[in-house]
Amino acid sequence: MQLSSGLLDPSVAVRYPRLRVLANGDLVPGAFEAEVMNNSHFAADRFRLGLVLSADPTRGRAWWAHQDDVLIDIAISLGGDYVNLLHGGVDSVEIDPLGDAVRLSGRDLSAELIEARAQGTFANQTSSDVATTLAGRYGLSADVQATTTPVGRYWELEHDSLVLDGFARATTEWDLLVTLAQYEGFGVWVQGTTLHFRSANTSGPPTVLQMAELSALHLERSLTLAQGIEVTVKSWHSRAAQCTVQTASVNQASGAGGTTQSYVYIVPNLTPDVALKLAQQRLVELTQHERVIVAEMPGELSLAPGQQILLQGTGTAFDRTYSIDSVERRLDVSHGFTQQMRGRNASTAT
Repeated sequence: MQLSSGLLDPSVAVRYPRLRVLANGDLVPGAFEAEVMNNSHFAADRFRLGLVLSADPTRGRAWWAHQDDVLIDIAISLGGDYVNLLHGGVDSVEIDPLGDAVRLSGRDLSAELIEARAQGTFANQTSSDVATTLAGRYGLSADVQATTTPVGRYWELEHDSLVLDGFARATTEWDLLVTLAQYEGFGVWVQGTTLHFRSANTSGPPTVLQMAELSALHLERSLTLAQGIEVTVKSWHSRAAQCTVQTASVNQASGAGGTTQSYVYIVPNLTPDVALKLAQQRLVELTQHERVIVAEMPGELSLAPGQQILLQGTGTAFDRTYSIDSVERRLDVSHGFTQQMRGRNASTAT
């Protein structure tokens, strides 16, 4: 599938991107710049927004100075329907009365989970039960893939202490969801008003990205990760009084004599099968960061974190499939609509 942004279409001589901003559901005039960072799983999407104060008779500097809770929607159109890039809350307000501007910054609705300390115990619930419960706690819809393992099995004697008493004061509900997602091999993210807790959807062909479409391209390769990689997980199981050591490895070097890089993770109270699964997951994560690309291009509205792209046209080994880590879009009156995309090698270790 080609990138459907009109970048290479000769019939598209001029684009007219339009920016729409809503504050608490009401249209806000005077938006002159917006930055939206859509991140990969486990991180909040972020935004920065600039508004002309005098353009809005109902929301002057006095209004912004007294607001405690504002929900922002940022949407962009390229001549058709508006595409909502972020729905989230304002974290900070910067008022420039002499410059007639207000600048806002904030995050998507995962911010509430990120800032909330874990409450209660979920030992007899599955990971999907926990995700559904926490989504309901914050008024979010739940897009949750069903799981079957009670979360207590992941920590055995330690499971209650993860979410109760002293340890809970250092653990947020977002940390809990991320930990469970990593055990399940899932992603967790918030989009709009929906909490997603599931495997990343990589079905379908990757989007083709031609080098000729780009205004800048940086190709990065870690020579350390290009060699053989060995990941070892060590765990002492309190109940069984047993030490578990599980190793996963891959030899990526094209020639003989490569150096094997060893990584060791120490995690308490893991069973052998869980320790092996964790070692395999860490191995995949490391190998995916061997090749990284950072591409700058005219802004478009189809790419998103988790999607796969096929880079073509470099004439090097970097012409391959990548998984998108982040897309940062910027629209302002001075530079138009541009974006930067970061991707990592989508092929996995075996």
